[in-house]
Amino acid sequence: MKRFALAIICCALATSALAAPKSCEALKNEIEVKIQAKAVPSYTLEIVTRKEAEKHDIAMVVGTCENGRKAIIYQKNDR
Repeated sequence: MKRFALAIICCALATSALAAPKSCEALKNEIEVKIQAKAVPSYTLEIVTRKEAEKHDIAMVVGTCENGRKAIIYQKNDR
């Protein structure tokens, strides 16, 4: 019985470890849907490298992708 329980636990851990992370475009699209639901009139979403994201003062990082190598930055455009 202990072996069976151990096998179940190992299978569950292996499945989550093999799960592929979302692509940057898929994550950007999900974030865009959420922003549009809040009726933000003008905004910019951009996929940049992690180092480039650190350079933006007025932009805000709203997501990371490719195992943290890229970031999605959001900037509200004032009219």
